[in-house]
Amino acid sequence: MPKRQPSSAVHSGREAPPFSAHLCHPQATAVKVLLDNDKVRVAEATFKPGDVSRADRKARANYIVKSGTLERTSKDGKKTVVERKVGTAIWLEADSDVVKNIGKSTFVVLSVQLK
Repeated sequence: MPKRQPSSAVHSGREAPPFSAHLCHPQATAVKVLLDNDKVRVAEATFKPGDVSRADRKARANYIVKSGTLERTSKDGKKTVVERKVGTAIWLEADSDVVKNIGKSTFVVLSVQLK
């Protein structure tokens, strides 16, 4: 598999565009892929207030760059509000939750996925 060059994708508006399989956070306002090779994918995702991400996500480690308040809605409709604090790292199993930034500030996260 050829190596991909670092790239970025910017999506405007409040509605999420169609899923794009090559991004860690495909419907974030801005996603910058920092590293993508045969071992790992590292991306930085920026969610402005009100932005929504709809995707099937692989298991990953997230590092919070800017704090935020997120609402996660699972496939069965269960809603959970989570606070993510700057400087923390968390492990998330694979999911397909709808994630919305319900806070008043921009949320930024680094996501690392092993391949």
